[in-house]
Amino acid sequence: MKTAFILGAGLGTRLRPLTEHCPKPLIEVGGKPIICRAFDALIAAGIGRFIVNTHHAADCYKTAFPKSEYHGVPITFVHETVLLDTGGGLKNIEPLLSDEDESIAIYNGDILANLDLKRLFAFHRGNDALATLLLRTDSCGNVNFDDCSSRVCDMRDRLGVAGTRRCRFTGIYCVRRAFFKELVPGKTESVVEAFLRTIARSRGIAALVDDGGSWQDLGTIGELEKARRLFI
Repeated sequence: MKTAFILGAGLGTRLRPLTEHCPKPLIEVGGKPIICRAFDALIAAGIGRFIVNTHHAADCYKTAFPKSEYHGVPITFVHETVLLDTGGGLKNIEPLLSDEDESIAIYNGDILANLDLKRLFAFHRGNDALATLLLRTDSCGNVNFDDCSSRVCDMRDRLGVAGTRRCRFTGIYCVRRAFFKELVPGKTESVVEAFLRTIARSRGIAALVDDGGSWQDLGTIGELEKARRLFI
């Protein structure tokens, strides 16, 4: 797996005023933009090409990465004039994939994580699911996971199917090219809707639970300040 898609187009409304003129992934934690910490983790796991979608304050990405690369790894920026959400944004980058991209990695641009991506990639290669999600055990999470099959049974309690434990979706996952058939071109839609369609039809969404390392959603001012204190 050589290509990773990093979600960089969100509005960051809960982080205002910090995001008034700056995309959320470019906010710094410990002197480094959040997205660069994602880049570092993905490069360490073997990724050699990035695709980043943009929308709000898109010119800031050009300023931050004037050569469209990070530590020698090329970045392709894809601008969304209309915000497409996570599923629509993923479908929008499909034409940029090559025949070598049998699977790609996806990483939300507003999380701070230290998780075993190499293990995730290997687990994805070894199963036949259309997508493999990285989860953490969390009784307040919204993913029902079955330990026996390593499959996702339900998300957001939409299908009414219980698993063996409750988990939180980290926003890090892998998809096969065949998964793109579940996505509608130009449609603004969460990728969770495509996951649910796949689960309901074939239970074709696998998951790996990683309760080691660290993971934090930086969606609010409070969460961001907590993360920044870790780097003081």
